[in-house]
Amino acid sequence: MRTLHNLFVVAILLLVTLCSACTGKPIHGVIITGQNNHNWPVSHKAIKLILENSGQFKMDVAVSPASGEDMSGFDVDFSEYDFVFLDYNGDPWPEKMNSAFLDFVKNGGGVVVYHAADNAFTGWEEYNQIIALGGWGGRDEKSGPYVYWKDGGLFRDETPGSGGSHGARHEYIMNRRVSSHPIVEGLPEHWKHASDELYDRMRGPGDIKDLLYTAYSPIDKGGSGREEPLVFTVEYGKGRIFHTMLGHCGETLEDNQAMQCAGFQELLIRGAEWCATGEVKRKVPADFPTETSVSLRPDYKQP
Repeated sequence: MRTLHNLFVVAILLLVTLCSACTGKPIHGVIITGQNNHNWPVSHKAIKLILENSGQFKMDVAVSPASGEDMSGFDVDFSEYDFVFLDYNGDPWPEKMNSAFLDFVKNGGGVVVYHAADNAFTGWEEYNQIIALGGWGGRDEKSGPYVYWKDGGLFRDETPGSGGSHGARHEYIMNRRVSSHPIVEGLPEHWKHASDELYDRMRGPGDIKDLLYTAYSPIDKGGSGREEPLVFTVEYGKGRIFHTMLGHCGETLEDNQAMQCAGFQELLIRGAEWCATGEVKRKVPADFPTETSVSLRPDYKQP
């Protein structure tokens, strides 16, 4: 009887443990979107699918008024969220929202800067510190130096010229530049990314904390001929920022190779987890791309 009683107690404790794990609170984030020179009606849906299909996140979506419309009522209560996901490149936010966003980051809120979000808000000094590097929108030498990988480190190039360009979309090799950061721990040193834009000639304050991945922008594709920083972290106050320039959105969720890339998706999930919590608990998936082979997840689900 004592043995049966002990087994019963163990079973109850195991059940309680499993139930606690199942009801663990997800990381709560908000995607800010609604204006972009890219296809935001598709990109924000892909982002939401990628993050929520991981089982780690609950994502809300804040859609701004259309370009040129009254922005005065656009507001996000950042205090509700563990991190903010920026899929926005458009009209200025109301000053109240700007201040609330900066307070959120300074006080430890996480931020994911995705693709063309680094084209936004050229004249907003603090925003450019948060993203570290940006392009287009009239950026030039007044915005900061070009920053790229050269001779084994980041090089700051003060040459005058416009900021932001890219060549034709193509598959390219991602080159890891740090091995110990939680976001990239266990990931390959080199892997092939699906066909995508490769941002180059980016300018800004350039205060990159952890350079995670670079890629070579080939001249024969219309690129810079430089090894460009594409995935990195930034510190602003107590906040953690994860910036990825990858992921040009296609016409539809089905025609969307850059965002279907398993490497892009894993970095997005890991980067979001890290900027919200300061750690990454995910294991490296079996379908992560290799140096010679692209890997796609057309359904935006992880194995």
